Amino acid sequence: MTQNFINIDLPSGNNFTALKKTGLAMLSVGMLFFFISFTSVTEVSPLLFFILSIILPSAGALIFFFAQLKSSLPGVKKNGIQFMSATNRGLLGWTIAVFLTGMYILIYWFPELLENLIRIFDPLSIALTGNPSNQWFLYGTLYTIAVLVMGVRMLIHNRHNKYQIIRTLSVMFVQLTLAYLIPMFIQNGFFFSYFWPLKQEYLFPSSYEYLSASGGVGMFMFFWAAVMSFIATPVLTYFYGKRWYCSWVCGCGALAETLGDPYRHNSDKSLTSWKIERWMVHSVLVIIIIITALLWIDNTNDNFILGEFVHSANKWYGFFISAMFAGVIGVGFYPLMGSRVWCRFGCPMAAILGIFQKYFSRFRITVNGGQCISCGNCSTFCEMGIDVKSYAQRGQNIIRASCVGCGICSEVCPRGVLRLENGPLENRFELNKEYLR
Repeated sequence: MTQNFINIDLPSGNNFTALKKTGLAMLSVGMLFFFISFTSVTEVSPLLFFILSIILPSAGALIFFFAQLKSSLPGVKKNGIQFMSATNRGLLGWTIAVFLTGMYILIYWFPELLENLIRIFDPLSIALTGNPSNQWFLYGTLYTIAVLVMGVRMLIHNRHNKYQIIRTLSVMFVQLTLAYLIPMFIQNGFFFSYFWPLKQEYLFPSSYEYLSASGGVGMFMFFWAAVMSFIATPVLTYFYGKRWYCSWVCGCGALAETLGDPYRHNSDKSLTSWKIERWMVHSVLVIIIIITALLWIDNTNDNFILGEFVHSANKWYGFFISAMFAGVIGVGFYPLMGSRVWCRFGCPMAAILGIFQKYFSRFRITVNGGQCISCGNCSTFCEMGIDVKSYAQRGQNIIRASCVGCGICSEVCPRGVLRLENGPLENRFELNKEYLR
């Protein structure tokens, strides 16, 4: 009779199969060509360099992930993640952070330095839109590829967990369709997966005037943005918590849950961090509410005394919050501060969803505290910096405004203490009386 053994130690070198080596070699060579693509040598053949710089490393990463599928049993795969240089703020982790931060800075403010790289995307851009590539096509394509490739990794790593499979497929589908393909074929690149206040300009008077002048399709877009912001958001959050958006739809969450997954344990769990988080994220929400309101007042009053100020404030908000915070810091600092830096400290959509979730939602993470062994896995791998263990030890349901309902805390728990559930609003915050007896 054959016996199966599960090894909970660090992976051995013998597990590094030939297929994994092949995938890693393809990834390495592809990244080399990616950096070569910053030079004018790409003029020889943009299509060839697109294949070598984008398709080759993507295929190599997928081969590496599928090799893991063949060589491992289903189950939680967090072995050694806190000992690796790339995922524990080591030299490689800092190098990745500098690379991601640098790419965002170049794309946002110095696209001329990426001209040669942008040109290798021309064949794809012309095939999809009929126009040459630009910095935003480059950004959108790289973003989507990252979500899809690392999404496959998530599917393989979590193939034993139906909830993780469904939500990963959801963010991959939404990113590919609503946030990448569809915007290419409609005016002004409208994203149906982003709403106010995250995409603040969608409910600005300038957007209303532009979309209303575009006819029925434009008015539908504005109507969609308004309905999703003021009707769908509170209703869906009441039934499902903020996870319906932050972990199933949002593009920021899609990248955080795929590309950012190896860094989720780097989130700060301290009380000080929690205090800073609450002040920052709600301050951003208040600022964008005020800016939106003042812009509408200015639009209806030609002599509005704060007109010049609010337009200037909107520009600075776009620079510091939408670009610097959400993009440069939000993604660039994945390897240093975890995958939800923007979602925790700056996203106004997360703030308003969190208010609904804490006070007007049926969602909670229930706790069977009597089974908790205080291993700390739940807190360690909470990307939102929640000290989940402290709730489990008290037998108290977890109802936090910041929780995005990713379900990883439940997945890594060895005793089945945590469960994502929906229930009545009454007595949500009470301790588990059965546990306290």
